[in-house]
Amino acid sequence: MALVDDMAIAERLGGERDFSPGPVLEIDLLRTLLAIVSTGSFNRAARAVFRTPSAVSMQMKKLEDIVGKPIFAKDGRGVALTGDGEELLGFARRMLQLNDEALARFRCQSTEGVVRLGTPDDYATGFLPRILARFAATHPLVQVDVTCKPSSELVDMVDQGEIDVGLMSVGATCGVPNTGDIIHRERLVWAGLRHGQVHTRRPLPIAASGRSCCWRAMATEKLDRAGIPYRIAYSSAHYVGQVAAVLADLAVAPLPKSVLDGDLVAIDDRLLPAPGYYEIQIRTSPLASGAAVEALANHIRQSFEAEALASAA
Repeated sequence: MALVDDMAIAERLGGERDFSPGPVLEIDLLRTLLAIVSTGSFNRAARAVFRTPSAVSMQMKKLEDIVGKPIFAKDGRGVALTGDGEELLGFARRMLQLNDEALARFRCQSTEGVVRLGTPDDYATGFLPRILARFAATHPLVQVDVTCKPSSELVDMVDQGEIDVGLMSVGATCGVPNTGDIIHRERLVWAGLRHGQVHTRRPLPIAASGRSCCWRAMATEKLDRAGIPYRIAYSSAHYVGQVAAVLADLAVAPLPKSVLDGDLVAIDDRLLPAPGYYEIQIRTSPLASGAAVEALANHIRQSFEAEALASAA
C-alpha cells in the first residue's frame, strides 16, 4: 500500500521519482578531510587513515570534483580551507557522526566481553571519562577494566598480554618505542595557581611524576637550557598529587593544556619556557583478540579525532 501511495504522490508532483545514480559524498573521503583538518597536514593525515600522501591528495581531488568547488586554499603555513571547504567540513562532521551512530546501533549492541585497558592516570583523569561514557552508550555489554601505570610499564604489559589495549606517551625522553598509532598530539604548559606567585621563586619548585616520566624530562631540560634553577619539591606517581601541590601554590607542574580549568592556569611562556609537545600512541596486544577489544580500540581513536576537531572548530 505504501508503495502505491508513494507512486501516486510522485505522479501528482509531475512524474515518477528519480532514483538514477548521482554524485555521492563518500564517507571515506569525508573521514580523510577531517583527518587533514585535525592533524594540519596531508602527510600526518595519511598516517592516520593508513594511506600514502599521494592517495590522500587524490582523495581530496576527487572530493573537490564531487562538490564542484575548491576545498583548500593556498597557505604556505599549513592546511587552510576555503569558505566552501569550511561549510563542507560542517556537513562532514554531521554525516560521519550519523554514520557511526547507525553502525553502532546495528553492529555494536550485541558486542560483549571484557577489555583490559592500560593508561597513565593523568590520561584516565583527563580523557577517559568522556571516552568511556560514549563507549558505554554504544557497547553496553562490554566491561572495561582500567589499569593505571606509567607508560614505560604499560609497554611490557601490552607485549605480555597483561592488558589488551594501552595508551602511552611516546617521545625521545619517554623511553617508549613508537610502534603504535599516534592518536593525539598536544602542547604541554607550566601549570600554576591563578594569581599564584610560586613561579617566581628560585630555585623553581616543581611538582612532577616519577623519574621515568617523559614530561618531567622535557620540562627540566627546557629549564636547564634557559638557565633557570629548579628543584623537585613534590613527586607523585598520581596526577592528583601533582595538582594538589599546584593548587596550594607550592609548585608548578608540566601538564597538558587541555586539563587546565578553574584555578589551574598556564604560566606565560615569557616567564617559564614551554616544555614542548607530547604524543599519545595506542597499542593493541598481539595476544588480544575479539570484537570487544577491536571496538574499544577503534572507539578511542575516533574519540580523540572528534575531540581534536571540536577544539579546532
